[in-house]
Amino acid sequence: MGKSDVTLNFPNPSRTYDATRHCVCFWGYDNSREVTFLVDDAMLTKLNSGMGSDELALLAAFDRNRDRILGLARDLYKGGPQNWYTIS
Repeated sequence: MGKSDVTLNFPNPSRTYDATRHCVCFWGYDNSREVTFLVDDAMLTKLNSGMGSDELALLAAFDRNRDRILGLARDLYKGGPQNWYTIS
């Protein structure tokens, strides 16, 4: 499946912080297939230097940069059998 054949949408605005993995998780959909994306703490800190590094600060950083992060997710996603991606 080529990249031009892929349609990745983000109809669900939900995101959650995973303290074990040190990342914010969100979900995209390729038709009915759910794809998980993880944005690591380091990436969120880089996008918002000078901010805190606690859960609320990282979720706020994700929210402020949501469009940019979704663009990175679209660029990263290639279709196929993989169902999770890490943005770092």
